[in-house]
Order: sequence, then structure tokens, then C-alpha cells
Amino acid sequence: MKLIFATRPSALARWQTQWVINALKNIHRDLECEEKVIVTQGDKILDKPLPEIGGKGLFTLELESELLSGAVHCAVHSLKDLPVENPAGLTIGCIPTRAEVRDALISAKHYSLASLPKGAVVGTSSLRRAAQLLAIRSDLKIKSLRGNVDTRLQKALDGQYDAIILAGAGLTRLGLDQHVTEWLSFNIMLPAPGQGALAIQCRADDQTTLNLLAKLEEDSTRKCVTAERAFLRGLGGGCSVPVAAYAQMTGGQDLMMSLTGLVISEDGRNVVQVIGKGTDAFQLGNELAQTAIAQGAGQILNLIPVP
Repeated sequence: MKLIFATRPSALARWQTQWVINALKNIHRDLECEEKVIVTQGDKILDKPLPEIGGKGLFTLELESELLSGAVHCAVHSLKDLPVENPAGLTIGCIPTRAEVRDALISAKHYSLASLPKGAVVGTSSLRRAAQLLAIRSDLKIKSLRGNVDTRLQKALDGQYDAIILAGAGLTRLGLDQHVTEWLSFNIMLPAPGQGALAIQCRADDQTTLNLLAKLEEDSTRKCVTAERAFLRGLGGGCSVPVAAYAQMTGGQDLMMSLTGLVISEDGRNVVQVIGKGTDAFQLGNELAQTAIAQGAGQILNLIPVP
């Protein structure tokens, strides 16, 4: 049996795909795997901030086209980059155990968020990160930061920014977490829905591939990220809007989930934060989204320009 994986060309995308391939080959000893490198729009357009060119599907559309054409069997994505709606004919066949969820601050001069000088320049391509930074430090100047993880890290180490914010999972996966100056706690920086998790996408009718992927599935991770993405879906949002969500299993026989959701204006001044518990991931996420809308989240999101 042979599986062909579509992957983006970045070091992180290749690492994630190889991790999945190695994990599957350890389980299925006779499995052959190969990669097909696909360049996406997000990889091509590097001179504009992500919100300006549209976050939804920016790093996934071309990979999904390869899947639908039958040219490949699987595509490995960072779940936070994957739109909440799967294209017709595709499904998330597997979500393995989640990695680091937190965001990380990196500064060549070893500033923490609190010690950054007034008016310091902080690099991020995320409205969610920028807004949460401004909620705590309204004096900061946010500057767009594009490129692969290693490219963005080098810009910080070269002093082009006083600090940058990156997802911790990418840094730990690439062995670059020694450069982290400060791990940002959830009360400072709530993560994007699905952050830290991988999603292996395949065709919904490809039962052979689905059966092979099933061995990598981690049930509690699936439930938590499903609740987070249901919150985002309930708000009608995409990957580029300033929405954050984080769910955790709280233990016990009922396998209860606790979900925190946040919607924040671009300037960080208007914040709606909601917290709920439940056992049904879809229901919990959707109900919390409706609670957030009732508290003004819709008005905040309506002010965000649509690319």
C-alpha cells in the first residue's frame, strides 16, 4: 500500500508531513509513503499582511485541489490554518495528539511583553495576536510579519523588530524553542482555534486511507479542537479574524470540556470573553458563540474589513 501526501514547501510543513509519515510507517510496517510539494497562494504572496489577502484557505486551497483530483491521498495541515468548512468530498481523516498550544514572544534583546520599551515594534501577521497585544500594551506598534517560521525568527534575531509573536508549536517542532524569550499565558494571549494540532485531510470516500489514518487519531484532541472550531463557525469567522478559543478536558467520568472563547476588536479596546462547559463539542462551541454574539461579538466582527 502506498500513500502520497501533498505538502507545502516550508520547513514546518515538511516536518509535519514527515512526522505523520513516520508515525504511520511505525504502525503499518508495509506502508510506502511519498511527498508531493505544492506551493500555495500563502507561500507566493509574501509582501502583504495576511488579513489583506484573505486568511481563509490561503495555505490550503491548492492542496485540497490535489486531493479532489485524486493526485494525492492525504494533506497534512496546521489545523488553525484550515477553514472550518471542508470542501465537498473531503474530510479530516485524523487529528493526532496536540502539541504546544501557547504563543511565544521572541526578542533579540530578551525583552518580555512587560519590559518592552514604550512604542516598541512587535511583528505578527495575526489580527488575533495584534489585538490581544494592544489590549495589554496599547503603546506598542504592530508591524506585519510574513514568511516561514525560520524566516520570521531570523528577522527578529536580526533586530528588525523589538519582538515578534509566533505559535509555539512550530518552534518546538523545528527545535527552535530555545529562542523563546517568554511563553505567553492564556490570560495574556488566547490561542487560535485548533492551534497546536495537526489535521490530516483526505477524501471522504477513501475508506482505505481513512482506516490507515485511524490509528493516529487522539480522541480528546479531536473533541477539544472541534469545540474551538464550532465556536469560530458559530461566529461566521475565518482564519484571519480576531477570534481566539481554547478547550480542555476537565476529567471525570462525563469527559466534560471547558471552553473559553474570545472576540476582540482590532485595537484591543472591545473584548467579549465567554466560558462554558459541556460534553458535546459542537453544541458547546455553537452555544458559546451565540452567547458571545448576544454580548456584542457580532458588532466587533462587523467592523473588521473583509479582504
